[in-house]
Amino acid sequence: MSGLRERKKAETRAALSWAAIRLTVARGFDNVLVEDIAQAVGVSPRTFNNYFSSKAEAIAFRHLDRSRQVAEALRRRPPDEPLWTALIAATLTRFAPGPEVTRSPPGPHAEWVEGLAVMLAEPVLQAEMLRAGATAEADLAAAIAERTGTDADHDLYPHLVAASVNAAVNAAIRHYLRADPPVPMERLLPDALTQLAAGLPPPPTR
Repeated sequence: MSGLRERKKAETRAALSWAAIRLTVARGFDNVLVEDIAQAVGVSPRTFNNYFSSKAEAIAFRHLDRSRQVAEALRRRPPDEPLWTALIAATLTRFAPGPEVTRSPPGPHAEWVEGLAVMLAEPVLQAEMLRAGATAEADLAAAIAERTGTDADHDLYPHLVAASVNAAVNAAIRHYLRADPPVPMERLLPDALTQLAAGLPPPPTR
């Protein structure tokens, strides 16, 4: 029963975070209330407040949760797999849509990207995203340290790799927002990580 209860809590938290994102992309940050987010999930505003202290925290949680899933996925990869091969496979898990996305899919690509760009430019949200990113990066560094036999408390290497992965994710997201024609993140992110693993060789001349 305890495991079922925790799973239901995780599902509710994920649904609230996704609803916060979807509504903010559609309406703008200032035009979404906690009551709107709670109603979209079928819970009370009090339930929302049990999970999150603000709209910005709810939106940033998805980034944190998906990033933490990368660390857990990395721990599950075969131990003899090369580090960057494992990292690429693990990082792609963050883009697997959950049931909350299946129930309430995003809108048309152009509108979705435009709304995302506006949302991510919101100063209060940027602060929450930076906090979430720092927490997730530390989690990934710990997983990398376990895999490489290094010490996350004393060695630079796991933190350098984790920071590189985080930078690649952020660069891929920014490229996704400006790419015309659209390029899916499922293609952008492996490309970014593959280039990192290869030492960022100069691109071919055009």
